Amino acid sequence: MKKLLTIIFAVTIIVMTFIPCFTAQAKDKYFSDEQIAYYKGLGLKGTTINVYNWGEYISDGSDGSMNAVKEFERLTGAKVNYTNFESNENMYSKLAGGGVSYDVIVPSDYMIERLIDEDMLLPLDFNNIPNFEKYIRDDFRHLFYDPEDKYSVGFNISYTALIYNKKLVKEKPDSWSVLWDEQYKGKVLMFNNSRDAFAVAQEVLGYDVNSTNEQEWVDAAEMLAKQKDSVEPVYVMDEVFNLMESGEYAFATYYTGDYLLMLENNEDLDYCLPKEGFNKAYDAFCVPKCAQNKAGAEAFINFMLEPEVAFENAEYIYYCSSNKEIEFNKDSSLYGEDAVYPKGELDFNEFHNLPQNILELQNNLWSKVKSGQLSTSSKAEKDKIYTVSGALTAAVILILIYSYIKKKIREKEQDISELYTK
Repeated sequence: MKKLLTIIFAVTIIVMTFIPCFTAQAKDKYFSDEQIAYYKGLGLKGTTINVYNWGEYISDGSDGSMNAVKEFERLTGAKVNYTNFESNENMYSKLAGGGVSYDVIVPSDYMIERLIDEDMLLPLDFNNIPNFEKYIRDDFRHLFYDPEDKYSVGFNISYTALIYNKKLVKEKPDSWSVLWDEQYKGKVLMFNNSRDAFAVAQEVLGYDVNSTNEQEWVDAAEMLAKQKDSVEPVYVMDEVFNLMESGEYAFATYYTGDYLLMLENNEDLDYCLPKEGFNKAYDAFCVPKCAQNKAGAEAFINFMLEPEVAFENAEYIYYCSSNKEIEFNKDSSLYGEDAVYPKGELDFNEFHNLPQNILELQNNLWSKVKSGQLSTSSKAEKDKIYTVSGALTAAVILILIYSYIKKKIREKEQDISELYTK
């Protein structure tokens, strides 16, 4: 009996010794018990949330990163349908066309302004987004596109930049104008979205990127057409990563955070913020009117503001986070990084929504630029066609006149002949 008690005591000591180890092993990799309980208690299990975001714009589990979507699904029991768009304009067309249901979208500033103006967004219930008050930086509040913070929650800031390959570029550039230099023909990657592309031309011309002067948009379009003729740029969005990293292209117009990602795969790359000016863009979470799961959408937005998630996202996409816990986090690989957190006075512009006549003109001109209808060769061909057409028309008119005169002469000769016969 004494021996049995001794064995039981020994087993008890061993079990008590290892209980803390098992407890430590059971601890969640990312979240506290309080966070886990909060999301579990939202009652989202079995529901579906449709998220429509930019490509390459969320930590997806690659390279050892957090898979943000999978973690949200794990905590809530909800299913996330996650799809991508390439530009604000593509996203808008999808929403405006109807027949779609997205619960969360991530447009940029000027597009948020447009969606608000056109009554396409739902006001947010911030009781379901408590992390807004906890973590959103002051400079992400009350912004020009949503001054009352009624329809959006800030996600990131980006800056348009001129990215270049030091091996292919003779001198360090400081201007967008180098994108029109014919020595780089076939070596330029240009924005494949109208607003950013027009802004580059407008900045070179010294125009306001929010101009309501139609002639200024025509001038910018003609400048882009000239670039298409002389430099033959390749219009890209997410394709820019592989193409610029390949080392085959001299220049690309894209965003500073993405430059850092490219730099990891090609050390010959560098960037500049052009002297004519550049765009500072805000991206934010919104809930469109077509949403079918608003509570789930707000839960997802709140989840994206969790410090652990915001940190993982910043480390994955290299953009300036709206979360105040991130910028001064010394554990971040972006701490003090000028490309993400530029210092000093910056000559940036901000895109605003444009009047309907300018939006229609911009879309029309962009289509003509891309299709080559504004190109010099196209104009020359048109002039040639008009010249030939005019010459043919004149010839036909002359033949008709000649035939008419000849007919009248014959009629007159016949009348005289009949007169003498009588």
